[in-house]
Order: sequence, then structure tokens, then C-alpha cells
Amino acid sequence: MHPYAQTNLQLFNQLHHEGYRAADFEAVVSAHELMAALMTAQFRASGKTFIAHLVGTASILASLHSASAIVAAALLHAAYSAGDFGDDRLGISDAKRARVRSAVGEQVEDYVFRYHNLSWDDQTIGTVADGLDRMTPIERDVVLMRLANELEDLLDLGILYCGRQKRSRGSGSERWGRMMAIARNLGYPGLADELHRTIDESAAAVIPPELLRHDARNASFVLMPQSCQRLKNFLVDRLASLDQRRKATE
Repeated sequence: MHPYAQTNLQLFNQLHHEGYRAADFEAVVSAHELMAALMTAQFRASGKTFIAHLVGTASILASLHSASAIVAAALLHAAYSAGDFGDDRLGISDAKRARVRSAVGEQVEDYVFRYHNLSWDDQTIGTVADGLDRMTPIERDVVLMRLANELEDLLDLGILYCGRQKRSRGSGSERWGRMMAIARNLGYPGLADELHRTIDESAAAVIPPELLRHDARNASFVLMPQSCQRLKNFLVDRLASLDQRRKATE
């Protein structure tokens, strides 16, 4: 079993026990409140709640004694790629950035913005590994956030509950080798060891087929609450009825 938080209460208690100051808690609590609003009803490909993933990522960074701004940013690292700001659009906008800044401040939002803009695939991971020495401290922090995100996805054998395509993307030894090298070069050999341990654990594990979905997903998804679905159906029917009346009077 891993030691990382999966709920807000576990994370808050972890921060307290690891010596974070009262002033550090405000940004983290505010980030969690905004994150909970943005990620409601969202799930990772494995079926794990997105909120648990974000808390877990923040917990990994807290275990590395990262600054509170980085821990808070980890809670919001998917805000611009997956957050529901109520406008039916993904990605960055000035309005979204303003809302995040209002909730957690400029420093935390800057980390979230930089995280979103850091491309992360097999090719760019190699570029990152080769360019670490030329990066600013903030850029290196954002890379660390990326590594924490990758580790969190491996916890509890999570990658094995995803679809075939996502499992295959996560099985490349060269990819993981580069990430472990990045962790060491950033000065976090313990994180490299954790990545190694969870990778080996996933490679050796066998999941009972009864626990696996035949239609397992390859990407995060949203499950709309049934009450919202009923409201959506009502509105669709209402609009259709009004349209029919309009046509009947033309």
C-alpha cells in the first residue's frame, strides 16, 4: 500500500504532520475548493475519481516537501485541460485564468498555466531530460509536478484498469527510464525509486479478469448525475415542443 493521500482530509493531515505552516494551508484549501467545483463527476480512465488523482498528486509533492504553492497547483494541474468552468470549452482563456488567480493567487495560477503548456509525450520527455540544466527553478518545479502526476497514475495498479491503448502507452521502458533519470537529476532519487517500484509492481501484477471492464477507457471521462440528465432531457423535450409550436404557427 502506498502512503499518499487520496482525500482532502488525508492531505490536510499530511501537511500538518509534515510541518507545513498555517499560512501554507490557505492556498491548498482554496485550491481544493476550486478543484472540487471544476472536477465534479469526472473520472480517470481507470475509473478512479479525478479528485482523488489530483489529491494524490499533491500528496506526492507534499511528501517531497515541495513549496505550498506547488502543492496547491498540483490540485489544479488539470484545470485547463479538463476543468468544467461552465462554458462548455476546454483549454485556457483569460476568464479562466482570472478565476483561478482570484481563488489561489498569481503564483499558484502561474504553475497551473505552465503545467498545461508543458508538452509531455515520448518525444518531449527526452527533450526535457536533455534540457534540465538550462531550465529555471520554476520550470524545474513544473517538471516535478509532471513526474508526480505520472507516479500517481501508477498507484494501486491504476494503469492496469485502463484500456489497452493507455496501458500500452504506459509500458515503454525507455519512457519510464527517462522519467526516472529526470527525477534523479532534479535531486529526487526517492521519487525515481518510487517510480521504479510502481512500474515493476504494475508489470508483475495480474488482475482478476472479473475486475476488468471489457470496455475499459483510454482517457478521462464524465458521468453526468442522473438528476442533471433528467433536467437535460426535460430541456431538450421542452425546446423540441416549443419548436413544433413555432412551426405550427408559421
